[in-house]
Amino acid sequence: MSKIKIKDLKDIDWAEFWNKKMDETGNRGKDWNKAAEKYSKLAEKDNYTEKLIENMILDKNDTLLDIGCGEGSVTIPLSKRVKYITATDLTEKMISILNSRINDENITNIKTIKEDINNITLDKYGHYDIVLGSRVINGIKDIENVILNLNEIANKYVFLTVFGVNNWKIERDFYKYINKEYHDRPEYTVLLNILSNLGIYANVKNLDVGPIRSYEDINDAINNGKWNCQNFTRKEKEKLKEYLEKILDKNPKTGKLENKHDKPDWILIWWKVEK
Repeated sequence: MSKIKIKDLKDIDWAEFWNKKMDETGNRGKDWNKAAEKYSKLAEKDNYTEKLIENMILDKNDTLLDIGCGEGSVTIPLSKRVKYITATDLTEKMISILNSRINDENITNIKTIKEDINNITLDKYGHYDIVLGSRVINGIKDIENVILNLNEIANKYVFLTVFGVNNWKIERDFYKYINKEYHDRPEYTVLLNILSNLGIYANVKNLDVGPIRSYEDINDAINNGKWNCQNFTRKEKEKLKEYLEKILDKNPKTGKLENKHDKPDWILIWWKVEK
């Protein structure tokens, strides 16, 4: 079999590769309306928000478009650092929770809109100094078109966070444990190449989010870990319990179950917009 010779990385259609990986991954079965209440509590368990904001370039006079804002775990703190925020999310329950938090805290500089990220364009939203896509890009298929829209909207900077390669390590290892094929989402390096092909040369930083996750018991690890148990057979669910019993150790100080590899892994990709 002859080898394919690639003279330049620009010859590779990275956007098509991204889409194929997304097709292979399929729908993980997450119902975000049902997960919204729990998501807010889970977001409080790590330092993602602090790590993200401390690595953003912000000014008190900036306007900011926050796409995929969720229940506002990042939006609310950001509202204290910029002039105005438009926060969008496709999940009605997420927007509802964020609106309640805005009202409870008497915040006046956040506007919320229920919107699909694919419909966010310059014609519809106008210009913002900063565009933020926090923990949302990994779920986007038509990535190239979305990137072009976000870049066009931003006056100063675009900030995106995507999964690091170790974010799904525990899940990936479990699939190997049960001899089942695992389909990874496209790695952040693919996004970097997509950006490069669009003439965008981005900066990269691992946010080093922590701490490691901890659980009261095995059932807590199953229910509150990153497991889509609705996609498992009865036998696979039994194997999952067996697997977690093998890999989780009790922390002698807290009495909780932990694994050093079971922690968030998020990459910040950002660039200055060239008009």
